[in-house]
Amino acid sequence: MNSRVSWSVEGIDPSVRERAEAAARRAGMSLNDWLTSTIGNSAPDFRAPADQVRARNPHAVVLSGGPASVYADDAPRIDPGIFELGIPTLGICYGMQLMALELGGEVERTGASEFGKTEMHADESALFAGTPPDQTVWMSHRDSVTAPPAGARVVAGSPSTPIAAFEEPARKVYGVQFHPEVAHTPHGTDVLKNFLYSVADAPPAWTPAAVIEEQVERIRAQVGRERVLCALSGGVDSAVAALLVHKAVGDQLTCVFVDHGLLRANEAEQVVATFDGHFHVPLVHVQAEERFLSRLEGVEDPEQKRKMVGEEFIRVFEEEARKIGNVRFLVQGTLYSDVIESGGEDGVAAKIKSHHNVGGLPADMQMQLVEPLRLLFKDEVRRVGEELGMAERMVWRQPFPGPGLSIRIIGDVTRERLEILRTADAILQQEIRRVGLYRDLWQSFAVLPAIRSVGVQGDERTYAYPIVIRAVTSEDAMTADWARLPYELLETISSRIINEIPGVNRVALDLSSKPPATIEWE
Repeated sequence: MNSRVSWSVEGIDPSVRERAEAAARRAGMSLNDWLTSTIGNSAPDFRAPADQVRARNPHAVVLSGGPASVYADDAPRIDPGIFELGIPTLGICYGMQLMALELGGEVERTGASEFGKTEMHADESALFAGTPPDQTVWMSHRDSVTAPPAGARVVAGSPSTPIAAFEEPARKVYGVQFHPEVAHTPHGTDVLKNFLYSVADAPPAWTPAAVIEEQVERIRAQVGRERVLCALSGGVDSAVAALLVHKAVGDQLTCVFVDHGLLRANEAEQVVATFDGHFHVPLVHVQAEERFLSRLEGVEDPEQKRKMVGEEFIRVFEEEARKIGNVRFLVQGTLYSDVIESGGEDGVAAKIKSHHNVGGLPADMQMQLVEPLRLLFKDEVRRVGEELGMAERMVWRQPFPGPGLSIRIIGDVTRERLEILRTADAILQQEIRRVGLYRDLWQSFAVLPAIRSVGVQGDERTYAYPIVIRAVTSEDAMTADWARLPYELLETISSRIINEIPGVNRVALDLSSKPPATIEWE
């Protein structure tokens, strides 16, 4: 959960303040509290005492997963009084283990870890109502609950984890060791619905239209009459963020698209044509290939690449802000998955990689961030984009990392390697679209490891690069499975890449899921 911050109501434009006060009244809060809980962070700190949780009058509490062991000295803890509030509480993975430990159960490192797909048997219960007894779930844990809390009933188990779920309706506490929130737990959504709608009696109030209305109010309250820049990448995240801000503040917004020389084939032209031509939002196109490539010269470490690209982006935006004059706010399409993988709020999650728009930001940046998507996942952003009237091709564009092809070259980034990778990726995308699989995949892309291997072409020895094909299915990027592409398609892709790109003599296929791998290689 996120930390709370305080906001001052001084200096807010009167018309904006009036709208913010109306929103605060609807929420039953003071204006300052509403600003604190919306413009700042919208969830209480996980360390909040039970009385603060009670004061928010929640329908339910969810304790999420995390990388720690409950026995680690720095393991996240919560006030155990939360379990005595009578508020329905669901513990997921680490949350279940912490719940069990605090309520008198036992958690141990059994030596039987589980990562990825697991077959689980579920009994008839509140959580598993309407789901089959034998089902596939997605696990990711080393510690396991070996004894449930007194009074709790074990309602699911797997061969390696006999206690995969428990329930104690009297105290309204429920725990699952697997991850119901990911696409690779097929009945996970049913489990969450059972908890939220049946156990907690929470209303199904989330809609894209409600998100738009809420975010427009927040943006207006934060920005007032100030000028705003939006960091536009061409992807669905930054495009939706831009449209939300434009809906909120109109011509106070200017979008800046930075061509850093690390894009895919013809991508810059497509972004400018699509956004400038269809949305009629002021757009500045900055050609910055030289400055980005010069900064990346000789850099091999992926974290360093991400931070350099993130910092250089900010410097470009600051320069453009000075040209416009007195711009205080910068819009980014940051998602919650970016925040989590970069270490979460207050560093309570493990840092998988510093996303350029989170961990890669310079400490001395001069503009304040506006991030209307920061608590949303990609599938939610796409639904908001559809509600805003975005074209299907843009809404369903596969994710592309901010540092671009620089983190798909494993090693030093050079112009030669960029051109090879750009061409290989173009071939891959053409063939994926040709057979109609583009929408079925979360991501499909090529990777160039900066190594060479021996081959034979035209009866001659070659010493050339390999290209690795990566294609995955997912819904939110937090977990992913490798896509089972048809052999005939793989054969065509491999043949075209090797025959059409000088300097490549080998094509490999990545068959790893997330976890244990990540989607991107760097």
